[in-house]
Amino acid sequence: MKNALELAEKAVLKAGKAALRYFRQGVSAQRKSDGTPVTKADKETEVILIETLQKGMPGCGFLGEEFGEQGPKERRWIIDPIDGTRNFIRGIPIWALLIALEEEREIIAGVVHSPATDEIWTAAKGSGAFHNGRPISVSNIRSLEEATLLHSGLRKNKEGLHWDGLLRLVEKTPYQRGPGDYLGYILVAQGQGEIYLEDGLKPWDIAANKIIVEEAGGKLTDLEGRSTIYSGSALTTNGKLHRQVLGILHGRS
Repeated sequence: MKNALELAEKAVLKAGKAALRYFRQGVSAQRKSDGTPVTKADKETEVILIETLQKGMPGCGFLGEEFGEQGPKERRWIIDPIDGTRNFIRGIPIWALLIALEEEREIIAGVVHSPATDEIWTAAKGSGAFHNGRPISVSNIRSLEEATLLHSGLRKNKEGLHWDGLLRLVEKTPYQRGPGDYLGYILVAQGQGEIYLEDGLKPWDIAANKIIVEEAGGKLTDLEGRSTIYSGSALTTNGKLHRQVLGILHGRS
């Protein structure tokens, strides 16, 4: 596990330097079939990640945002070369490289790297979560009346199946923030927020964030409460509020 995490760190740092060369340089974007933007930086970054990981751990498969599935599925790297491409295009420094190692459908290691702010978050199963080498942990807040609710794009949430539940959470929490993308998960993992939910997701949006949150003491499920990265949604909490939040989302409390 240690070797895998070290390899993942090496890969994101190398690829992050390549991505950073395009940042705030007027990089153009194209639209993919699903309407999301993609740039030369996204593709080049994923290629570097795959090549570095393949060289360090031959025989692993890949699931990436830009180049899809390659190789075995039993043990594979899940890659989002630039999470927050819209921010990247607009020169906003809230974007990151996300990679996770999956074995038999379980995430066992993950790395999130923000080149624009020179930050890296890492986690491996049973070993804790770290920010730039220092341990991080979720908050101890157990009351919704003290919790901060984080969310992604409101329109995406409204188009999902839990808009009414989100509004109920807004009514029950004193503070709401909309950081979006990887940052929402990280804020919960670092104890700077208690609840974060997203809809309309892909596995590469969730995988690395999931193990970082969980190793920091939090909980990440889908919006139905299932521990999966494949259903298209994610609810992240500090763990203490998870059951209560699920109940509110589904109108049970």
